[in-house]
Amino acid sequence: MVGQVLDGRYRIDARIAVGGMATVYRAVDTRLDRVLALKVMHPSLAVDASFVERFIREAKSVARLAHPNVVQVFDQGTDGSYVYLAMEYVAGCTLRDVLRERGALQPRAALDILEPVLAALGAAHRAGFVHRDMKPENVLIGDDGRVKVADFGLVRAVDTVTNTTGTVLGTVSYLAPEQIENGTADPRVDVYACGVMLYEMLTGDKPHDGDSPAVILYKHLHEDVPPPSAAVPGLAYELDEMVASATARTPEIRPYDAVALLAQVRDGRSRLSADQLDVVPPQALTAEHDNADDRTSVIPRALTTPRPLPVNEDDEAVLNRTSRFRSPPPPPSRRRPGSRRRPVAIVVAVLLVLGLGTGVWYINSGQFTEVPPLLAKTQDQAEDRLREAGLELGEVEHAYSDTVRRGQVISSDPKAGTRIRGNDSVSITVSDGPETVRVPALEGQRLDRARAQLKQDGLEPGMVTREFSEDVPRGSVISAQPADGTKVRAGTAVALVVSKGSPVDIPDVTGSDLADARSELQDAGLKVEIATERVTSSEFDKGQVARQTPNAGGQAAEGDTVTLTLSKGPEMVEVPDVVGDSVDDAKRKLEGAGFQVDEDRGLLGLFGDTVESQSVAGGEPAPKGSTITIKIR
Repeated sequence: MVGQVLDGRYRIDARIAVGGMATVYRAVDTRLDRVLALKVMHPSLAVDASFVERFIREAKSVARLAHPNVVQVFDQGTDGSYVYLAMEYVAGCTLRDVLRERGALQPRAALDILEPVLAALGAAHRAGFVHRDMKPENVLIGDDGRVKVADFGLVRAVDTVTNTTGTVLGTVSYLAPEQIENGTADPRVDVYACGVMLYEMLTGDKPHDGDSPAVILYKHLHEDVPPPSAAVPGLAYELDEMVASATARTPEIRPYDAVALLAQVRDGRSRLSADQLDVVPPQALTAEHDNADDRTSVIPRALTTPRPLPVNEDDEAVLNRTSRFRSPPPPPSRRRPGSRRRPVAIVVAVLLVLGLGTGVWYINSGQFTEVPPLLAKTQDQAEDRLREAGLELGEVEHAYSDTVRRGQVISSDPKAGTRIRGNDSVSITVSDGPETVRVPALEGQRLDRARAQLKQDGLEPGMVTREFSEDVPRGSVISAQPADGTKVRAGTAVALVVSKGSPVDIPDVTGSDLADARSELQDAGLKVEIATERVTSSEFDKGQVARQTPNAGGQAAEGDTVTLTLSKGPEMVEVPDVVGDSVDDAKRKLEGAGFQVDEDRGLLGLFGDTVESQSVAGGEPAPKGSTITIKIR
């Protein structure tokens, strides 16, 4: 899909990752000109209403979580057979990448990653949601060190969690026992998965392994997660406690949600010394494993049923290879009487079915045939396939397509799989590739006319930025991006730069009377607006301009508005009576009341220390911040 534009808006630049349900791409939102991650559901799943519902539920759920450690979802939509989520792009790597490259981490690093993960999950749990698929692949570590939780694709409201039948959704290595047994999922399944991740970060390996998913599921049900110190000697007991608490097989023993586990982790961390936090794990524990079990899977419930007893020689071999798996000893093999006859009976039954089927096929073969799949084939290839099926090529139509390459079949009529009579014809529609148009010349046009022109030509008006221009009138287009004449796909957004007109220097009108300030600003080509509020000011008299926005000295466009805030005069304060006080006492009283103090000592008061008089008599009002002169004798 690289190079395609989804929904006329999201241009796909590169593939980031492929998962069990979707592929994630790096893309550009051409309307807002920002890089984001585009998660596109596999088309084969888009026909399944339950998967589409789960996909849309992710968008709605995450949109409700405003948390710095949760990957934001910006948009959700469909384009033909593609269902997508537009999400925050985090430049960096996943925790899985870190574990694959470095193996076990020092406890300090492991806890530095775990704590923001738990903070994110805690916000989800308190908002009423369960993630249900926590694993290192869903922990993103940005280049700036930020940790974020992604992929809420299996999220489910806590109060709507019920037992599922037939299948379990999740990733085998991180499923809690109750998920395996009956499909129930409350916040404690996320707690369990975080405990498994902590063990993996501390040891570089998963706690349960096996030759098949069934073996791993059985271990989750019947074996405790071992203490990480058993694999990495020297790890503190507090770390073993964290893992044991989070991965308790009985849900009631675990912390009830991620917030409770986070409190437990922080408490345990506070009891660790610097040396215990910086234990260096052996490099030999670097994880090298097959990622097949790391994908989100739909697991048949049959695999989740405990199977302590082997059912055939192959199963017995698996059990023998995994010593911890063998809890009960395998019983002696028993063969029911008559079991040797069963293969004969099966063969006879199959032959009877084949014989009957052959007769039906013979009757219908001369009359009907199925339309073969023709999508993404060239016209010649489609004609060959039809000929091989005993059909003829009918009408060939052409249509533009953003998703199917030029010259390949978009659709057939009748559709693939339809039963039609032999020698009938099948019409096809062939792609002419994406519809392309040229960006029109917009320079000098008024913004509203430029937007109308773009829509008329099959393009979208994009982001508008404004710049000063001596040559282009205010409100008219200076330039476009892509530039005029560029050939682009229909529906592409075109960004416009619009003139603010010639720049105007903003004069300083603070301290002026309103009439003078208004006249000076209007002479400069600016509009004036008076703020409804007035402010007290010791510097400016009542009615004078106390403040202006924008400030003086900057530039504005002709016709821009400058807002003036007027003074309601200085705040009047009663002056303390300080006659007869010492100079220090007088200054303390006057300054405490909000005045400045000036000393008048004259020739006779050079060595005096008593206030003889004051410029404003005690008890009289004076503007706050004004200066009171005291005469000293």
